[in-house]
Amino acid sequence: MRTPLSKGSTPYVSTGSLPADARIEDLLRRAHDELAGVGEGELSTVYPALAGADRSHFGLALADVGGSTFEAGDSQVPFLIMSVSKPFVLALVCEAIGAQAIDDLVGMNATGLPFNSMEPVDRAPRGRTNPMVNSGAIATTSMVPGDGFEKRWEFVRDGLCRFAGRDLRLDADTVEAVRATNLRNRSLALLLKTKGALWGDPQQAVELYTDQCCLEVTALDLAVMGATLADGGVNPLTGEQVVGAEATRVALVAMGVAGLYETSGEWMLQVGVPGKSGIGGGITASSPGKGGFGAFSPLLDAQGNSVRAGLAARLLSRELGLDILRSAPAKR
Repeated sequence: MRTPLSKGSTPYVSTGSLPADARIEDLLRRAHDELAGVGEGELSTVYPALAGADRSHFGLALADVGGSTFEAGDSQVPFLIMSVSKPFVLALVCEAIGAQAIDDLVGMNATGLPFNSMEPVDRAPRGRTNPMVNSGAIATTSMVPGDGFEKRWEFVRDGLCRFAGRDLRLDADTVEAVRATNLRNRSLALLLKTKGALWGDPQQAVELYTDQCCLEVTALDLAVMGATLADGGVNPLTGEQVVGAEATRVALVAMGVAGLYETSGEWMLQVGVPGKSGIGGGITASSPGKGGFGAFSPLLDAQGNSVRAGLAARLLSRELGLDILRSAPAKR
């Protein structure tokens, strides 16, 4: 039987730490080179901007909580954030109105169904799903504070920019294309409203949600945003406390439960960190106390997750020491 540790002793279990800078750079470069030729997956055809993406684009980035950044490949090519915006807007809303309000209205359990499915809303007594699928994300965005659309959009956009540590551009052309075709999301919002699971006007909630999804980011931005969640809401580049520790915890829990939709369990088993994907081809992941990982490749699997980005996360998680469930230090 083990005896209790004395004060100041080394703990029995550690999830490790990030390796030296030179090794991080080498690992990112090698992962990029190894996976750049992977041709599996298809471009999303949901919107013209996604259907016209360059299939060859592939970028990786890591930001540690100390403010160092590392990149490989097309890490600064802009793309649409899409659903990767969900955990960050969740954190912003949680900071503004509290975690209990989120849980009461939105819920936190996985649905096990596609991200835009109406079935979970319809069958749940109060329409609660989780903030990482479209129904729950629209419900979350409906809770954004502010008087009128412009003030509420300012809250969302400013918050996402502070997570990234820079101004993010809105792709106005894609906004118009999405608003003209997002019948599914409008139907979800109306169904949520009938269930009492949405605040305010359903149309405005969908418009806000559409705009947040049409901001442009890079793989480096997603790494910085992930690192901000990993450090209790402190942006590693600007030093700003974007949200508090409780809001980041809620976002990380939601990412762990359903950040990769139906494959979230496999992701946690193989990668071991909360992550979030989007049909724009981006993936962000947060390793608390260590840093954030960002990746971009527009080729998607059947669930809408980036193939190359997912493979890179699986390949790098152990070597970089990101896995929060593995009690073995990373190689130095």
